[in-house]
Amino acid sequence: MTSVVLSIGSNLGDRMARLQSVLDGLGPAVRAVSPVYETDAWGGVEQGPFLNAVLIADDPALDGQGWLRRGQELEQAAGRVRGQRWGPRTLDVDLIACYDGDVELSSRTDGLTLPHPLAHLRAFVLIPWLTVDPDATLTVAGESRPVQRLLGEIDQAERDGVRPTDLALTLQTESTRD
Repeated sequence: MTSVVLSIGSNLGDRMARLQSVLDGLGPAVRAVSPVYETDAWGGVEQGPFLNAVLIADDPALDGQGWLRRGQELEQAAGRVRGQRWGPRTLDVDLIACYDGDVELSSRTDGLTLPHPLAHLRAFVLIPWLTVDPDATLTVAGESRPVQRLLGEIDQAERDGVRPTDLALTLQTESTRD
């Protein structure tokens, strides 16, 4: 079974609806979803704050490239336009890590680098991830490291910039689909 850790974010339009569209689009493949956090934009481009969450999904039919295509389809459905790097966006779906069973997959191909090369530097990825998988690990520089430890290496000011919200995404279950 192939599973994936996805970081989702939006800072344009109805941010919650954009995040929810990912869960709705992946349907029963979604296994877990984090609380929603508000974070200041990352990357130095002046823009409004993001809503961010992390989800874990399973689909035996998808490999890393398949998850990438699926994420891009969801972005396109949300009106994503690829313009300025780290600029504002209706929806951002980033593949953080992909697993075949318990084995973390590695990819260094055009368009797909796994694990995500900057995830270990982003509190807005690590904090929500830990809420759905407290024992998560991520390979950084060839070494599998606990996400909790990676988070501790990030500047406190950046960690403080990941603010909890009262917003919640709805994970589709059999009873909510009826």
